[in-house]
Amino acid sequence: MNHNGRWLILALVAILVLVLIRSCLFTVSQIEEALVLRFGEPVAGRGLITTPGLHVKYPFIENVVFLDRRILDLESDKQEVLASDNQRLEVDAFLRYHIADPLKFYQTVQNVDRANNQLSTMLNSAMRRVLGNVTSTEIISGERVALMGKIRDEVNSQGARLGVAVNDVRIRRVDLPEQISEQVYKRMQSERAREAAEYRAKGAEQAQIIRAAADRQVIELKAVAQQQADTIRGAGDAKRAAIFAKAYGADPDFFAFYRSLRAYRRALTPSGTDIVLSPTSDFFNFFEAPNGAATKK
Repeated sequence: MNHNGRWLILALVAILVLVLIRSCLFTVSQIEEALVLRFGEPVAGRGLITTPGLHVKYPFIENVVFLDRRILDLESDKQEVLASDNQRLEVDAFLRYHIADPLKFYQTVQNVDRANNQLSTMLNSAMRRVLGNVTSTEIISGERVALMGKIRDEVNSQGARLGVAVNDVRIRRVDLPEQISEQVYKRMQSERAREAAEYRAKGAEQAQIIRAAADRQVIELKAVAQQQADTIRGAGDAKRAAIFAKAYGADPDFFAFYRSLRAYRRALTPSGTDIVLSPTSDFFNFFEAPNGAATKK
């Protein structure tokens, strides 16, 4: 055998050794756990590996299945549920679970996608059963926490055969179907419009009552003020007449002179009206005689 042949054999042996070493070693990460299977059955004593790091298996006759050891999420599609009061509701929920029995999980569903499909069916069925026994008010109100606990327990009991354990079930939203929502919205609009019209009618009635009371109070105040004004005016006129009478009695000639002067001022003030009087009229007595005696013709 020549030199090149020896190097070729050595290279083939080295490659074979590397392949054997690679097939014997595998690594488990922090977020995984591994099932070591020999002809589809777990190897006794080391069938489940949960310790992270480098591990060894027999090549060709053993294979390793890696499973996620974290909390897994399952988003459920929006489901329509009929409550006990015949009210249809659209429920949006999600589920969190983890793999509790890796061997049973692998033997029943093998991977997360298949597990999610079966758990989604279980979740939808549990929601219909639990929410179908209560009213829509209980679903929307604070009873929702207890209802989510019942749904979780039902899914957990069914999911045990898949090797999973349900950590939590949460109802994210509960809505009315779109058609029913529009009907409810229109009914609410009509109810609010009716209440608004009722409030406006009551307000108009109260405004009319207040306005009538104010008008009546104005009339009463005006009547009282007019009465007081007439009383004061009458008292003033009486006092004025008394003053005139007293002044006339004290000096009749001066009083007559004073009244004539006032009459002259009023009559002779320009006002656009012409007055024709005789110069010998009694109106001009004080122009002819200082004491106001009538002039003789």
